Amino acid sequence: MQHRKFNFHYFWFSVQISYIGRAVARFFAVDQINRALFAFVHRLKMNSLLIVYTALPLVLGEVFLIKPEEEAPLPPPKPYAFGYAAGRFPGNIDRTHSEVSDGAGTVQGSFSYVDPRHQIRTVDYIADKNGFHPVTNYHVPDLPSDTPAVAAAKARHLLRYAAIAHQHQEAPNRAPTPVDTAAVRYAKSKHLALFEKIAAEHARLAAEAEAAKSPDGEGAAIEAYKGNYVL
Repeated sequence: MQHRKFNFHYFWFSVQISYIGRAVARFFAVDQINRALFAFVHRLKMNSLLIVYTALPLVLGEVFLIKPEEEAPLPPPKPYAFGYAAGRFPGNIDRTHSEVSDGAGTVQGSFSYVDPRHQIRTVDYIADKNGFHPVTNYHVPDLPSDTPAVAAAKARHLLRYAAIAHQHQEAPNRAPTPVDTAAVRYAKSKHLALFEKIAAEHARLAAEAEAAKSPDGEGAAIEAYKGNYVL
C-alpha cells in the first residue's frame, strides 16, 4: 500500500481549528509548538500520516513516572547435605568432606586430609550467625618402635660414624703442616740461590764503598776491582 505524502501544514491547521488544538493553545504558545513539531518531524524524517499519529501522543501526551520494582525478599535457606571423597590418582583417597545444613542458618561439617607427614588430619566445624567455629584434631599416634634388626643396624651405623669422625678429628690448637710439592721445592731452591747471589753482590759493593773512604782507598778499590774481574 502506497502512503500519500504527508502535508504537515494542512495537518497542523486542522489540529488548530479542532477542539484539541484550541485546548492546547490555551496552555502553550503556538509558535513554540510549531517549532518543536517541525524539529521532531525533521529528526525522524516522517513521511506518512500514520507515523505522525503514532508519535503525536508522545509529544502532547502526559508524562508517567515508572516506579522502580521492589525487590522481593530472599527465601529462607533450604536444608541440604552432601559428602564426597577424592584422591590424587585413581584408587587412592586422601581427602573427605561432608556437610549438613538445618535450613535455619546453621551448618555442620567435617573434612579430613593427609598432611605432608602422612598423618590424617580431621577438622569438625560449625557455621552459624556468630561465625565459623572449627575444631581441629591434631592427635598424632605414637611412632612405632624399632624391630631388633633395625635397632642393630642403627647401632652399627652410629659406631661407624663415630670411628670416621675420630679419624678426621684435629686438635683445636694444632694447625695442619703443609707439604711442599716438587714444583714448590724447585721454586724455593731457585729463589734461595738467586737471593744468595744478590746478597754477595751487595756485600761486595758495600766493602768497596768502605775502602774508598780510607786514605789508600782508591788503590784498594782498584785491587778489589782487579780481583773480581779479569782484565
